[in-house]
This record gives sequence, C-alpha cells and structure tokens, in this order.
Amino acid sequence: MQLDDVQRAAQEQFARQSARNGRGHILERVDDVRIALEQIQLPAPAQILDVATGAGHTGLYLASLGHEVTLADIAQPMLDRAQKTAAERGLKVEIQQHAAEEFPYASGRFDLVTFRVAAHHFSSPERFIVETARVLKSGGWFLLIDGTVQDHEPEAEAWSHAVKKLRDPSHHCFVTPLAWSKLCEDAQLHVVERNVTPFKQPDLNWYFETAATPPSPREKVLALIAGARESARRLFQLGTENGKIVWWWQRLTLIARRL
Repeated sequence: MQLDDVQRAAQEQFARQSARNGRGHILERVDDVRIALEQIQLPAPAQILDVATGAGHTGLYLASLGHEVTLADIAQPMLDRAQKTAAERGLKVEIQQHAAEEFPYASGRFDLVTFRVAAHHFSSPERFIVETARVLKSGGWFLLIDGTVQDHEPEAEAWSHAVKKLRDPSHHCFVTPLAWSKLCEDAQLHVVERNVTPFKQPDLNWYFETAATPPSPREKVLALIAGARESARRLFQLGTENGKIVWWWQRLTLIARRL
C-alpha cells in the first residue's frame, strides 16, 4: 500500500492512538448515526462499507442491526481493536486495510458507504468521494459525519485549522458543507440532507490526551484560545465550565444518494 505524506501521518497517528479509541471513547455514542439512518432506506441485510472506521463504533453498530459490514481503515491496530470488539459482541464483519482515497472493491458493490469524524485526515476528499460513488450501487446511499466549519467564515476556519494541526499534526483540513456538496454532485451523488450542528468538546485536556499532544503544542493552543478573535469565539462558543476550557465544534451530517 503506497501512501502519500498525509496518509502516512494519519496511519502513524492512529496506529499509536488505537488504545484510546475503544470503549468509553466519545464516538462510542452513535445517536448521530441512528438519527441519520431514519432518512435512509436500506435492504435487509444491506452491504455496507464503513471507511476510516477507527475502533469500529459506527460499523459495529450497523452490524448489530443485521447488516453485512466491511470495516476499513488505514491503520491496522485500529482494525485489530475493531475486530476484537466485534468478536466480543458476537458480530461478524469483514476487515480491510486501505486508504480512503483508493478502494479495493468492485464497482457497485455497496448499498451504503459511511464515514464518521475522519475525513479531515484525508489527503484528497475529492478522490474519496469519487471512489465512494464508484462502489455504490445505483440508488445506494452515502452518509458523511465529520467536523466542519460553517460556510463563509474564513477567519474562524483558519483559527480552527491552526488548533487542530497543533493538537494533531495528522489533521489535514476541514471541508465546508458547500464544498462537500459540490464534490458529491460532481460525482453523481445527489445530496438529500445537509445540516450542521454543534458538538460539545467538554474538556480541553481530554482533547489533548486523545491525540497525545506534547506540552509545547498544548501551550500554543492555549495561546490561540486566549487570543481568539470574535468570529472564532462566536462560532465555536469558547468558554469555561468548572475550571475547564470548553467549546462547540461544528459537526456536519450529509446524506447523499447515488444517481
């Protein structure tokens, strides 16, 4: 598997952090997935691909509903953890290691492709969308859930990117809702739902710990928070609660269908 620099950084980071992404991780709560699925009509069972699955929270939930799920990730330790959890829960899943920009699957294989809170690590969101469209059946569904920044907020977007990059150097970029929609439409994926909701980050220290952020970048993030301009403070609702720095990242849910 040949990787570019962005892909390699993501693989190394998530291989190191696989132990932190299992039980108790914030992504273990899948209410966002459950709500999105209410708008998606799937056969029983559906063929589903969960890209950048991490510890498998999304894919394992879908498998628990009786679907045939493939868990894919660039980092083998993440897949090992997901497979172990699947065995503990009595779930059968397929495991595949590959990057998000190139899939080893036949065209038209899947009824649903999902990915959740990972695309900001992709080196080419455009290539990811093209591959997603290719492997979907006609009428198949695409569910995207990821961090974003509201359209037409360049100052806040730049601040957010700087914070994310310091916290985790494998972060590449957030894609705005309109930009995701254009990528989908260009690939013949018709967007049927697109909404941005706030997602609370309740403790800056927890945010650092999940990425094993070293002391020096932590200090730089604190400086960015202290000096944040009004646009970032407003958009991300920066504040403190019980002595902890809290804010609200923006989370995009996008649902599209293959034409």
